[in-house]
Amino acid sequence: MTEQLYGRNAVREALRARRRTLHRLYVSSGVQETGVMAEIVRLAGEAKVNVERVERQVLDRQLREVNHQGVMLQADAYPYVELEACFELAARRQEPVMLLLLDHLQDPQNAGTLLRTAEVIGVHGVCLPGRRAVEITPAVVNASSGATEHLNIAMIGNLAQTIVELQKGGVWIVGLEDDADAQDLDRADLNMPLGLVVGAEGAGLARLTRERCDFLVRLPMRGQIASLNAAVAGSIALYSAWRQRVER
Repeated sequence: MTEQLYGRNAVREALRARRRTLHRLYVSSGVQETGVMAEIVRLAGEAKVNVERVERQVLDRQLREVNHQGVMLQADAYPYVELEACFELAARRQEPVMLLLLDHLQDPQNAGTLLRTAEVIGVHGVCLPGRRAVEITPAVVNASSGATEHLNIAMIGNLAQTIVELQKGGVWIVGLEDDADAQDLDRADLNMPLGLVVGAEGAGLARLTRERCDFLVRLPMRGQIASLNAAVAGSIALYSAWRQRVER
C-alpha cells in the first residue's frame, strides 16, 4: 500500500528520515527549486528516488483540495512500531521513558500539532488506540510538518489495557483534564517515567481512561474562555514535563 505525502516540510522530513520505502518524487514544473525545494530534490537524489517534473494540475488532480505546495512524494504506508521500541529508545538515551498517549483524538490538525511538539521535546514514543481515532495519514504527516517521520508511534488497540501494562512496568500515567480533582500543572511533579494522556476534542478523557490514570493535571486559567483545545493544552503539558526534566 502506498500513500501520497505532500507539503514541503512533510516531504523533506520523509526524505531525511528514510523510514519508509520511497518510490517517486513529483515536483511542479512551475516551482522554483530553491530553499526547501532545492533541499528536497537533493535529498531525493541521495536516496535514489526518481524525480518527475509535472504540471501543477497533475498534482491538483492527485491531491484534490489540499495545499500540496507543488510537491508530492509516493511512499509506503506509515511504519508503526511496537511499544517496546519506545522503551529501547529511552534506554539508549539513558532517560526515564516519556510517552504521549492520545485518547481517541480525531482531528488531524490537533494530532499533527501534538506530534510536532512531542518530537521537538524528544518523547520516546506515542500511543494511538487505532479505533475511532486519528491514524498517521498524509494529512497528519503534513500537519506535523513531518515530525511523524522521526517519531516512534505505536498502534496499541486497547488504550485502557496498555495503561495497565505501562503501570506494571513502572510508568506513571497522568491524564490531562480540566477537572476539580486535578492538580494544577505547575504544581505537579512530572519528573518520572511518564505517560501523558490527552483526550479527545470536546469529550476529553474517556471514563475508563480517566479512572486508570494515576493522577490528573489541569492547566490553571484566568481568562474568560473556559478551556484550550487538545493540541494547545497537550503541547503545554508536554513542554512543562520536559522542562522539569532538564532543569533538575
